[in-house]
Amino acid sequence: MDQLYELSTRVPGETGTAVVDASLKFLQPVSRQLVHRAAVAEVFITDALQVSQDRFLVGAQWPRDHALYYPDAQGMSDPLLLTETVRQALVYLAHEYCGIPLGHRFVGSDTHFEITDHEALAVGDTPLHVTLDVQWSWVANRPPRRFGMRVDAVVSVAGRECARAGLSVYAVDEELYRRLRWRGRQGQDPDEAARGGHCAATRLPAADVGRLRAKDSVLGRTEAGEWQLLVDLHHAVLFDHPGDHIPLMVTLEGARQLGHRLLHHRHDAPAQAVLRAVQVDCPAFADLHEPVRLCAELQPPATASDVTRLRIAAVQREDTVATVTMEWLPRVMPAAPEEVTFSSDRVGSVAAV
Repeated sequence: MDQLYELSTRVPGETGTAVVDASLKFLQPVSRQLVHRAAVAEVFITDALQVSQDRFLVGAQWPRDHALYYPDAQGMSDPLLLTETVRQALVYLAHEYCGIPLGHRFVGSDTHFEITDHEALAVGDTPLHVTLDVQWSWVANRPPRRFGMRVDAVVSVAGRECARAGLSVYAVDEELYRRLRWRGRQGQDPDEAARGGHCAATRLPAADVGRLRAKDSVLGRTEAGEWQLLVDLHHAVLFDHPGDHIPLMVTLEGARQLGHRLLHHRHDAPAQAVLRAVQVDCPAFADLHEPVRLCAELQPPATASDVTRLRIAAVQREDTVATVTMEWLPRVMPAAPEEVTFSSDRVGSVAAV
């Protein structure tokens, strides 16, 4: 039997803790269908229980290792596991507790996370038991054809609070999805987008973008010096199942890799930098068959001076399809903060997001 933990059950804006008994289990994953995964191995959610009408506890297990989201050199879990786990939690709660039909299509509009305790994410001798204290909100909700929802979660590992995260999504039936997806694109065959296309960019080596395997690099560079998001429809994790647009997690992975590339190739870069916070906004669909430029811009830190803040715009044609704002923190604090420069590694576009 799994150990019972004294878990933080504090909903954002409230105070207090309580002992959660019971039935939040970490024994096996939930049905892959309920989190929109094709591979059972990619399911992290294990259980959920309803605390009140709009509050839930969700259990997840993070593996000690993973093909894409593996620990860093210091043995800390990949921060992007937070985003994927929150995504799965929202989808699971939507189907299992909130009455949203399985046939509806889910479209993310924004997501974020902030890590408050990196040490809690350390991988040990067993998989990590993760608990999400989730506040559910209906937003612009017009059932039965369109459901709008948001989750805000306090994330704990083995009872130790370590992060906050959120995700906004709308779910629509197939007819409404096709109208929204192809609005203004009547002259284009929708199936053409799913076949992929040519990308005139050279893929960066995995080590340059913080990855171990060559096929996990999704960052390319053109001869003109522009950064591009490279789409590999055969990638077993990023494209777990077929779709007609670039998933949010693929865009986020590309932005993370570009951030790593820029930060770790500075002359004054620390030995390691960790991703502390992310905010993603997705105003439009990104087609599979056209190139996506990634345009980076250094921003002043919103918090401490030792934080490096980058804003990445994902641009297709002349439309911004996503913006990713990231905060990176040096693992070893420098003696004095220095100005970040991207001299010879300057991005190919200066389009603001």
